[in-house]
Amino acid sequence: MTIQDIIQVLLFFALLIGLTPILGNFMSKVFAGERHFMLPVFGWLEKLIYKFIGIAPNEEANWKSYTFGLLLFNLIGFIFVFLIQLFQTYLPFNPAHLPNVTWHSAFNTSVSFVTNTNWQGYAGETTMSYFVQMIGLTVQNFVSAATGMAVLLALIRGLSRKTTDKLGNFWTDITRIILYVLLPLSILFAIVLVGQGVVQNFKPYEEVQTLQGALQVIPMGPAASQIAIKQLGTNGGGFFNANSAHPFENPTPFSNFLEMLFILLIPASLTFTYGKMVGSTRQGWTIFTAMLILLIVGLGISLYAEYSSNPIFGNLPLMEGKETRFGITNSVLWSTVTTAASNGSVNAMHESLSPLAGMVTIINILLGEVIFGGVGAGLYGMVIFIILTVFIAGLMVGRTPEYLGKKIEAFEVQMAIIAILAPSFVILLFTAWASVSNLGLSSLNNAGPHGFSEILYAFSSAAGNNGSAFAGLNANTPFYNLTTGLGMIIGRFGIIIPVLAIAGKMAGKKITPPSAGTFHTDNGLFIGLLIAVILIVGGLTFFPALSLGPIIEHLLMNSGTTF
Repeated sequence: MTIQDIIQVLLFFALLIGLTPILGNFMSKVFAGERHFMLPVFGWLEKLIYKFIGIAPNEEANWKSYTFGLLLFNLIGFIFVFLIQLFQTYLPFNPAHLPNVTWHSAFNTSVSFVTNTNWQGYAGETTMSYFVQMIGLTVQNFVSAATGMAVLLALIRGLSRKTTDKLGNFWTDITRIILYVLLPLSILFAIVLVGQGVVQNFKPYEEVQTLQGALQVIPMGPAASQIAIKQLGTNGGGFFNANSAHPFENPTPFSNFLEMLFILLIPASLTFTYGKMVGSTRQGWTIFTAMLILLIVGLGISLYAEYSSNPIFGNLPLMEGKETRFGITNSVLWSTVTTAASNGSVNAMHESLSPLAGMVTIINILLGEVIFGGVGAGLYGMVIFIILTVFIAGLMVGRTPEYLGKKIEAFEVQMAIIAILAPSFVILLFTAWASVSNLGLSSLNNAGPHGFSEILYAFSSAAGNNGSAFAGLNANTPFYNLTTGLGMIIGRFGIIIPVLAIAGKMAGKKITPPSAGTFHTDNGLFIGLLIAVILIVGGLTFFPALSLGPIIEHLLMNSGTTF
């Protein structure tokens, strides 16, 4: 690494830490319904939306009604995105005259964008029209991100309120999240990206003559508007097939730095919002610190692996699959950030990472993407692990476990376990199935442990709602489109429903004042315990699978065998 690389990494984390309380404090005001500086700008539109859809914004619901509204909203979004892909040819804004999308690819893409996964088994510029990209995928980038944040808000209310069954109004929550947080930030970021050279137009694809005299088709389109929300909303779907390695999506080192920063901006800031809304900013900073430690450790391992000398590669750093515009450090930082944050965008091919660096990206997803994670989703996933940690600590000291003054009982622990096991079951079951069937093996690009890693990564990315890929697996087949689609559904709603159930149960409990025997959840000891529980649960669940993939590949590579 050069001095410039080190300075950039330090600047990245400094900005992330510095911006967290600023944006976090603003979001706490928005979500609490307090006055803020964006209210005069969009307040009139908020009222108009409530009037149009016919809801009372202050009318709150219990956890079951909140869940029903959320599921209905997502079902409608799925049907809409599915249908416009099937009839793409007959819809406007299709200058390339792209054909209708196949049913299984349309199913997978609809599920993908509704669940905030943005897994893509297709090339955007040769498959999706401008209409589908804008009206279908970009809109879902907003509403799927808002859905995750709404679930977090319901959980916060459940933890901070007492003796009630009300968790808020789902329709009010997503309206405020989109109008006051996601939309303004996306507009600002899109303008900056256009200034850096990201395309934003409705022009037909252009034909140009290369220096060799051949004709090449250059795709156009409204890319900047989708790139802005794909990063801010931790969505990750690329407008172009090469994603953020494409110069029309990510043209300069400055745009590269900003896109990486904006992936983590809202998830990190939500930890401060969480602390403010539960009445203790120390709680928020405790969670932030645990997430930051896990992120830095993963980044350190990846950088070590990518810069390590190996005679197989001529004792040179690994540049295969990386953009020369950005280099190794930027590629590794992006790979760590995007898999820690449930984003899924890439500026380098993860299949070309060294086995250890590739393993870090898989582990980031396998741990539940609680290292900041998706907007809202990462934080409520971390609260699941907090409940388990508090429960285990209670067993160790012989005291009824409590969190934020509320007793953690059997129901909360059961729901937490379901939320952890649901995606884990999908990952291991479908990986095993694909590894022994012709349907799964026929799509592989590599044999041996690397090929196994391709399959493991695909189902981890789907069930973890990440959306990135190793890029060596042809996933646009009926088998992978259907299995990864099912994995995305379970990975999303198999966690959301237990989380909302926990929120509803906790909201009805009394708050017990702290005493001399209270186990504190806002200090260094708890950070250590929380990290240990996350790693132990992940290790016990996935170590055998990792041993068959990146671990054995690393050992074989050091002995002279590659795949």
